[in-house]
Amino acid sequence: MTASPIRPRLLLVEDDPDLSQMLAELLGEEGYAVTAVRDGQAGLHRGLVDDWDVLVVDRGLPGIEGVDLVTRLRSRGLTAPVLFLTARGTVADRVEGLDAGAQDYVVKPFDVDEVLARLRALLRPMGGAAGELAVGARRLVVAEQRLVGGDGEVMLSGREARLLETLARRPTRVFTRDELLAAAFDNADTLGAVDTYVYYLRRKLGKSVIETVHGVGYRLGAS
Repeated sequence: MTASPIRPRLLLVEDDPDLSQMLAELLGEEGYAVTAVRDGQAGLHRGLVDDWDVLVVDRGLPGIEGVDLVTRLRSRGLTAPVLFLTARGTVADRVEGLDAGAQDYVVKPFDVDEVLARLRALLRPMGGAAGELAVGARRLVVAEQRLVGGDGEVMLSGREARLLETLARRPTRVFTRDELLAAAFDNADTLGAVDTYVYYLRRKLGKSVIETVHGVGYRLGAS
């Protein structure tokens, strides 16, 4: 099977037009689906109305300052990791940014390769043992195609495991059926295959394991 990689959705909030354009182009070439805005108010709006895998936020923004922006986004439920870009490099500045809800901090002028490496680290699946992904209170053992925890273990078919893995790697993201078809199924399959295997997983693991987001697609559920 040849699966098309799902492009991580990245919101870039940077007011310097040259730097914003450079980063947007570079990140796009690295496989990110980039949306760039130039001020804190636009960043707040886009951060709340769309679904993101990661945010890159400048500290010195017009409208709403970067730390205030991240604080507001976190208070309204944003869970995506945030990387701050800033010209302020003191320990106090870094502590303030991290306390506001950012996961990482890069001081300008920065090395582009370092920014890319830090973004890869932020998007790396979190969890316990290597090769395991959290699915509610249970764990998907990817290589063995089985779910463990709770009342025991459940064996999954290859397609079931790939579909659940795709959702579990970005647990807050809503995936379209087209994205899931590209990531977890053969090229010959149709969109109906996605719905069929969502049904199979719910039958095995409970209806709440995958949440339907009407008009958009699916995301990982609560259990």
